[in-house]
Amino acid sequence: FSGRGTWFTDSVGSCGTSFTTDDLIVAMNAPQQGDDGNGNAQCGKHVRIQYNGKSVTAKVVDTCPECAEGSLDLSQAAFKTLAPLGQGVIDITWSF
Repeated sequence: FSGRGTWFTDSVGSCGTSFTTDDLIVAMNAPQQGDDGNGNAQCGKHVRIQYNGKSVTAKVVDTCPECAEGSLDLSQAAFKTLAPLGQGVIDITWSF
């Protein structure tokens, strides 16, 4: 898949899991989050995200309602593995 990678700073996601900005986690875009009865079919799955020759594996713990299909909202730790936080938005590819 491909889309935009952004970062966020919440501490509890739609999957009901607590996390910090140091955890390697992502919020899945709503169209791809799917529906398991409560809209969280991808919770707990891992995705491998790539940008500019770098990659990181992160766990799906939240939903990003404003993210377009193919896009992910990354924790600060996951984003920093790929690019400086100041970059804000990167063009990513990813897979389960």
